[in-house]
Amino acid sequence: MNKTASSFIAKSTIKAADLNHRRKINFNIGKYNAVVPQGKAQFSNVLAAREMAKNVKHKAIEHLDTYLEQFEKNITARGAKVLWANDSQEALDAIGKICKEKNCKTLVKSKSMVTEEIHLNHYLEANGIESVETDLGEYIQQLDGETPYHIVTPAMHKSKEDVAKLFAEKLGVPGGLSPEELTQVARKNLREKYIEAEVGVTGANFIIADIGGISITENEGNGRLSCSMPKTHIVIVGIEKMLPSINDLALFLPLLSTFGTGQKITVYNSIISGPKQANETDGPEEMYVILLDNGRTNLLANPTSREALYCIRCGACLNACPVYKNIGGHSYETTYSGPIGSVITPYLSGMDEYKHLSNASSLCGNCTEVCPVRINLHELLLDNRHEAVVQGKSSLMERIAWKIWKASSLNRGMMNMGNGNLKNKVVNNIFKGWNTHRSDLNFSKKTFNEMWKERNKK
Repeated sequence: MNKTASSFIAKSTIKAADLNHRRKINFNIGKYNAVVPQGKAQFSNVLAAREMAKNVKHKAIEHLDTYLEQFEKNITARGAKVLWANDSQEALDAIGKICKEKNCKTLVKSKSMVTEEIHLNHYLEANGIESVETDLGEYIQQLDGETPYHIVTPAMHKSKEDVAKLFAEKLGVPGGLSPEELTQVARKNLREKYIEAEVGVTGANFIIADIGGISITENEGNGRLSCSMPKTHIVIVGIEKMLPSINDLALFLPLLSTFGTGQKITVYNSIISGPKQANETDGPEEMYVILLDNGRTNLLANPTSREALYCIRCGACLNACPVYKNIGGHSYETTYSGPIGSVITPYLSGMDEYKHLSNASSLCGNCTEVCPVRINLHELLLDNRHEAVVQGKSSLMERIAWKIWKASSLNRGMMNMGNGNLKNKVVNNIFKGWNTHRSDLNFSKKTFNEMWKERNKK
């Protein structure tokens, strides 16, 4: 077993037994579950809307090369610069070069999972640039030195008491502040950073081919401030976030808000199609869009798994997953946790290191049931297990076990051999991997085949 898998098992074992952690996450997911039906009520047929969204994403992914070129052509016509990054390092080098040219000392960043994926904050800090998270949840996590816990709500595992204690320790404010008071403290600190920053970084919820624009969806307004106040705006976005047309937003924005937070629509929805124009008074003087691959074409190359690229990062599958609700986001040790993370991470970061994630699933299908673009997540988890075996990533003992199982399954005589204690000893004592995290198997003393023969003889 590799170190990543061992660490995952160790952390998840601890978290699963942490009742205080479970209380916090179940409380916050409970609040989410209470409001999602209100968001769904805006659709006359939510299933039809989800199916339509899946068809749009299918079209976008199947013709991704064409749409990416169309996007580049249209946004560069309005003065933006498009950069293509094959991996994390290329993206970081491009950002570092821009920051050096702008003599950047302070950078403000709105919520973006892609920047977490490439570890942007660590890179900037190593290069002497102050990188400030401006989303409240991300700001809390940054103060605590933690990565995001959840795709949408990064500090889901913290109670208001935890945040009040953290602010008192890190910011020197009085302890026991209310959520409203804590928000005002963060607002005051962050407003000063917007003014100081030479560069603003955002992600994008969607990139729109026909107008050459990016769509940003948020509830705090920090995204708008991050991209409009600094003189330079850098967008970092995965190539899979493509939508063919601006008209598609009428479907995708309500779906994203409903399944992400239970809202009918989020508070701030922005479309940005370039830097400040000649006849405009507000906005950045320069805009860069970095289109990131970083393993996404590995998914695209697989006819089965490419469906995972439809994901709109709503986080609904995390909230529905019984495994995630017990072990939490940090146990995965990946940028993207939960079912969607378990599906895509082996392609983004390596099957050998992360094949264990697809086994951390009950295969209950609840993730598929709640996905707004109807990705067959539980089937893709099974496909990942198959892919790991095809690539030769399974252990020798596992391969031997399944060969024996296959041979005996195809031979009735072998199936009837050693019933009861002998089978129990072989499976429970020789093939240790089965019962390391499961209770022992207990085979019956007779197979159904044997009992049927005895019954007919009588």
